[in-house]
Amino acid sequence: MSRLGKMPVSVPSGVSVSINGRKVTMQGKQGTLEYTHRPEVQVQWDEGEKSISVVVDPKDADNRSVRAYWGMTRALLANMIKGVSEGYERTLEVVGVGYTAEAAGTKLRLKVGYANTIEMAIPTGVNVNVEKSVIKVQGADKQAVGQFAAAVRAKRKPEPYNGKGIKYSDEVIRRKQGKAFGS
Repeated sequence: MSRLGKMPVSVPSGVSVSINGRKVTMQGKQGTLEYTHRPEVQVQWDEGEKSISVVVDPKDADNRSVRAYWGMTRALLANMIKGVSEGYERTLEVVGVGYTAEAAGTKLRLKVGYANTIEMAIPTGVNVNVEKSVIKVQGADKQAVGQFAAAVRAKRKPEPYNGKGIKYSDEVIRRKQGKAFGS
């Protein structure tokens, strides 16, 4: 039995849930998210307790992949609820002399030591705010926010000698000593 999968997910006030077949739609103050779950699991909405429960057929509960889908579906629904009610945010820092970032409409422009300016299209449902050398990626979809933040970081990963590059704000860069000259 999945220990995580059988726990109900409580839905806070301000979030509306609708289930139509295998399609689950959640709407809150941060936006609307949709998810189509696997056919091995069933999602049930309890109006009285304001909670969502994920169940599987007892004869399939011994199957390893069904148990994995069970817990995964419950975790994705919990992430959706948090996303439409509170939202997700990743903060990146641009470190380096002359390294800059600016949000211009639906594009993010990065000047990070290359000859050309790197332009990245900001996906729908993701908001990007740039203040000095700090990039804040916000949105309701956890996967979209994390994916875009990882793509921005991948344009110039932080290097261990000078620490220049784009890093997460909570990331610690292990510094290397470099070459020693003379004796």
